[in-house]
Amino acid sequence: MGLGVLLWGRGVSALGDGLWFTTWALFFTRVLGLPPTAVGVGMAVAGAAGLVAAVPLGALADRFDPRLVLAVLTVVRALAMTSYLAVDGTWSFLAATVAFTAPANGGNAVRTALITGLVADDAARVRALARQRVAQHVGYAIGAGLGALVLTADDPATYALAITGNAITFGVLAATTLAVRRPAPVDGTPRARAALSDRPYLAVVAVTSVLSLCWAMLSTGLPLWLSRSTDLPLALGGVVVVVSSVGIAALQVPFSRFARTPGQAARTVVRSGIALAASCALLATTAGGSGAAAVAVVVAAALLHVVGELGYVAANWGLSVGLMRDESRGAYQGVNEAATATVQLFGPAVFTFALGGSGAGGWLAVAAIFLVAVAPVPALTRWATRTREPAVPSNTTP
Repeated sequence: MGLGVLLWGRGVSALGDGLWFTTWALFFTRVLGLPPTAVGVGMAVAGAAGLVAAVPLGALADRFDPRLVLAVLTVVRALAMTSYLAVDGTWSFLAATVAFTAPANGGNAVRTALITGLVADDAARVRALARQRVAQHVGYAIGAGLGALVLTADDPATYALAITGNAITFGVLAATTLAVRRPAPVDGTPRARAALSDRPYLAVVAVTSVLSLCWAMLSTGLPLWLSRSTDLPLALGGVVVVVSSVGIAALQVPFSRFARTPGQAARTVVRSGIALAASCALLATTAGGSGAAAVAVVVAAALLHVVGELGYVAANWGLSVGLMRDESRGAYQGVNEAATATVQLFGPAVFTFALGGSGAGGWLAVAAIFLVAVAPVPALTRWATRTREPAVPSNTTP
């Protein structure tokens, strides 16, 4: 079977993700009775473990069947999810959270390695990854709607049902992963160290990953801004999330055509950074704002954000896939996942600090971060591309 069955599995799994991430905060604090501080520390520890595990787990896909590796990681996460039903304190919560969260980044790397192993052409690879993301967002939106029903019921039995349902979706993903045909073997010896010592690749993914702040921009920055610095309704943040989700579902596949080659992807990264910086600048103008005019500015900023996010995600695939070495694609994708996850780990703190003390200036500071990050990407990409090209044999006879 081809990528279609994996696409369905990803959509079902994303439904479980949406259900879980809509409800976990209240489940931990209201049902398990954990202090918010303990929850925050546990999530941070689990996230850090995920950073460390990303490259080794990705490298496993280079040495073994990536379908089997991804299926095992998925089953581990399903079992960890189920274990939340038996949590009775901080330590058992930490163990369950590390077991559930730590394999996530590595699993993403293995999934990308699997997809790129099934599709040979880089442009087709980016398009296939875009379709996976569309399925993910559609499933996530449905799951979030179901999560709203769980929050409305707000009783332990309903939360337990949601946890069980999420674990089942992981089982579906594992089954569909094993149903996909095995990728053809690649010439060359896989080496995880090759990815970790590939300085041009590391430089490209390091600066490009800074644009993943765009996710914390919606989840942390905008709600803080609306509540502290404007007189706009807080529900506007939800409207922006809906706009973003619809835009991704409708346009992520078409946007993949802007990242068919590393050079094209590098130019798209620059445009995306500019769009995100412009979005920040627009939001800065709404300080103390209210009324229809301020709402229109926020919506315009949201549209720019969608353009920036779509371009960044497509370009990230175009660069991370187009510049990797195929014999070590799992390890390379692990490096890319680790870079992105590192930014995500500090993303909420960046917006809390920037907007908490500097007001509108905080948005301008984040805009500057976006612009500085994307400026060197074309030059770094040319460097990385040169190191991937085979040496031209000399025509001079000795």
